[in-house]
Amino acid sequence: MAGKVFFSVSMSLDGFIAPESLGDLMGQQWMELQQWIFPLRFFRENLKLGEGGEEGRDNDIARETFERTGASVMGKRMFDAGEQAWPEEAPFHTPVFVVTHEKRDPWERPGGTTFHFVNDGIETALDQAREAAGHRDVRIAGGGATIGEYVNAGLIDEFTIALSPVLFGPGSACSTAWTRAAWPWSRSARSRPSG
Repeated sequence: MAGKVFFSVSMSLDGFIAPESLGDLMGQQWMELQQWIFPLRFFRENLKLGEGGEEGRDNDIARETFERTGASVMGKRMFDAGEQAWPEEAPFHTPVFVVTHEKRDPWERPGGTTFHFVNDGIETALDQAREAAGHRDVRIAGGGATIGEYVNAGLIDEFTIALSPVLFGPGSACSTAWTRAAWPWSRSARSRPSG
């Protein structure tokens, strides 16, 4: 049985998941947006940032997201930023399918991540990711435009958004490109105590 297709992102209070400028991706604003995840034990261990870290529901969600993911799909903008910022052992540890117009050979990284470059659309990238994932789920890793394409095509089964207490001003909005027809989900929310 094929797994689900999902996305899981952090979003600013004003609705952005990344800074507007490609040069600012993985920069200060992005670090502030992701600040909630860096202290988590699972995240620290996965990126080899050291021992220890916070446990609890957020840590469980991060671990569960990683464990359920058999392959990821991302857009070229996200890949371009990450190619410069990710450590040699990229944090995915699964096949990653990059939707792009650029032809490029697969790029294998230590730790099980291989980036595959797909030149003929989001559905082909998803088909390849599903095959690679087997019974596990496919995560649409980002960025916002790529997530929007999958949402509008009706290809997302579920999603989670971690709302971060930061304001971006201009940025890459996650939801502005989504059409109303692309929202077949029931709405539910879980919150955690702030601290």
